[in-house]
Amino acid sequence: MRRENQSSVSGFLLLGLPIRPEQQGVFFALFLGMYLTTVLGNLLIILLIRLDSRLHTPMYFFLSHLAFTDVSFASVTVPKMLRDMHSKDKFISYAGCIIQMYFFIVFGCLDNLLLAVMAYDRYVAICHPLRYTIIMREGLCMLLVAGSWLVSCGNALLHTLLLAQLMRRENQSSVSGFLLLGLPIRPEQQGVFFALFLGMYLTTVLGNLLIILLIRLDSRLHTPMYFFLSHLAFTDVSFSSVTVPKMLRDMYSKDKFIPYAGCILQMYFFLVFGCLDNLLLAVMAYDRYVAICHPLHYTTIMREGLCVLLVAGSWLVSCGSAPLHILLLAQLSFCADNIIPYFFCDLPLLLKLSCSNTSVNEIVIFTVGALVVIFPFCAILVSYGRIGASILRVSSTTGLHKALSTCGSHLSVVSLFYGTILALYYSSSLSDSNNKAMIASLIYTALTPMLNPFIYSLRNRDIKLALGILFRNNILVTK
Repeated sequence: MRRENQSSVSGFLLLGLPIRPEQQGVFFALFLGMYLTTVLGNLLIILLIRLDSRLHTPMYFFLSHLAFTDVSFASVTVPKMLRDMHSKDKFISYAGCIIQMYFFIVFGCLDNLLLAVMAYDRYVAICHPLRYTIIMREGLCMLLVAGSWLVSCGNALLHTLLLAQLMRRENQSSVSGFLLLGLPIRPEQQGVFFALFLGMYLTTVLGNLLIILLIRLDSRLHTPMYFFLSHLAFTDVSFSSVTVPKMLRDMYSKDKFIPYAGCILQMYFFLVFGCLDNLLLAVMAYDRYVAICHPLHYTTIMREGLCVLLVAGSWLVSCGSAPLHILLLAQLSFCADNIIPYFFCDLPLLLKLSCSNTSVNEIVIFTVGALVVIFPFCAILVSYGRIGASILRVSSTTGLHKALSTCGSHLSVVSLFYGTILALYYSSSLSDSNNKAMIASLIYTALTPMLNPFIYSLRNRDIKLALGILFRNNILVTK
């Protein structure tokens, strides 16, 4: 989405270090030796920590991540610098420059944050030695590292997106934003639909926040299943909030314009929370598989550290896949047509508006889509296949009922979510694809997040019990 009537820049020339030609061999050997020492030394530290159980402590856990960060940080710049020392071609493409800068900021920021985390670890170890194992538990360590990664990736993305707006190709027509046509609703019906979607959105927000509150307050719900459920509830609120408020505003506003930056941000968060929804459903399916097929080892397998790691990994994959689409989109050119016949900035529709070659974008959508949609879906199918086989081996009706009640709510949510995605995919091949695709999008952005709290509360005895206790306590307090 690049402004035009400016000079085109396809890349940059890196002059490198100011070294005399006769000294290049010496400096090349020096920096190559330093780089190999960095890589081998830090990989040795990671290997030792991995192999020696005595080093499985918070301090060495953080050290292993710092070692990996140091290797990655050096690998962002040094190999290119070494290559340029013995090459006349010191050119770096626009995409290469953007990618190099992104990872330089990520690992530079991550280095700073990990050093701060390690300082906190030493503070707890020295100032609170008796409570060290309680405070620096496995879950907190995972959370600190995952938080460092998320902050680093978010910080780098912000700088990269802002720079991508500056490095715009020229001799193209300028597109400052897009016009969202919204839902095809008649003027006399807007009031009804506005009230309907507003009620659905408020139900989504309040219902999911209530689930988070119940899980937070009731200690009996402090289990892996409800830990994942609380994150799914937060994701549903966020996913719905990316598109629905803008859609509601456009229903009663003549200004349906969305600026370039707003469109980019909306699409980024839509991709993040959409991907996160997929991954969390797969994680919850694995949790149900362990609970039913390996009940005696459940607490050992689904320990706090693994639960935090699974959620953190889902966040990292989601936050990592979305910038890839955004950066590729930032290189496309948009001509006169800036009308989007939809209620939000949808990636496939933006590609159709582009007057550039979008083959690379389409390939990335296909490959990344396989990773974040098909693979989690296959993991869910495998998990429930194993669960089904385990249920068939259960002879008693009590055991069968318990197994079905354990995973019934999750299976309902999975069916609703992926059923809508399949309907959206099918509708894209039909003649009247736009309206059908819009209806399917409304279902998984507005309806599915609203129904999830009802599914988990009506079909889940623990949630209903916690809700009853909360209401009784409030009645007692008011009296």
